[in-house]
This record gives sequence, C-alpha cells and structure tokens, in this order.
Amino acid sequence: MTAAAHLPSPPRRRAAVRLLLLLTALAPISAPLSAQTASPRQPAPRNALVYFHYPLDGLRVPERFTVRIGLKEMGVAPAGVDKPGTGHHHLLIDTDAGPPDQPIPADYNHIHLGNGQTEVVVTLPKGTHTLQLLLGDHTHTPHRPPVMSQKITVYVR
Repeated sequence: MTAAAHLPSPPRRRAAVRLLLLLTALAPISAPLSAQTASPRQPAPRNALVYFHYPLDGLRVPERFTVRIGLKEMGVAPAGVDKPGTGHHHLLIDTDAGPPDQPIPADYNHIHLGNGQTEVVVTLPKGTHTLQLLLGDHTHTPHRPPVMSQKITVYVR
C-alpha cells in the first residue's frame, strides 16, 4: 500500500483544507468569546465596608470564641444567590487574600459562611493569629473592588 492510498480524494482534500483554514482563522476569535461567557466579577459600591464587631485588633481571646461581622452599604445573601449588591462572608485565618478574580478557596484558613451567617464560632490553638474578612459573590469570588476588612491580630490564651 502506498501513502497516496490513505489520502482523501481531491474534492475531499480541498474541503478538509478549507475547514482547517477556517478553524485556524477562527482560533484567535474563539478565546475572547469564551472569556466573554465567563461570569464577570460582581460590582461593589466604593463605600462598601466589612468589619469586625468582635474580636477587635489586639484582643486576647479564649481558644473558642465567636467572630461577629458587620457590613455597610451591601446586603448579605447565601452563596449561590445572584442578587446585585449582596454577598456572603469569608473569614481568612492566618493567610492572605488570593487573586481577586479567583474563587476564594474552602479550607482551614478560608472559612465560608455560605448560608449568609454574620457570625461564626472558631477554635484556634494558643498563640498569635491573624483574621481578615472578605465578602464573596454568589460564586465565592471577591467583588470588584474587593470588599475586605483590615487584617487584625488576636492572641489566643
């Protein structure tokens, strides 16, 4: 058998070449189209503010304590609820916030309050710990701009 036996007939070959050229020409367009279908970050008012009611920066706390959260100029909604001007809280423990265009991870250092809670009981080992609040949209992604508290330090006794 020769190599020519495996090639399509000339009309089919021309159609295949045209299809390949068309796909090649469309390749640069397909990336932006897929980017347009991704969910954009939700806008947040410039004056939106998330803050700690308790604990406050520098406070000595027991190993088990309740974090109470305040929010101004936005509302709280459970994760998965796509309602403008709302989000749900995330408590960051001993970590920095990640990229603002990526969903907030769910692990020991990133506590999701996905049911719309405004307080959470945490248990931390004795020592110095940092806490920070970050509001996430219905997809757990920070708003634009991110609604984030100052990082505070607590001393667990």
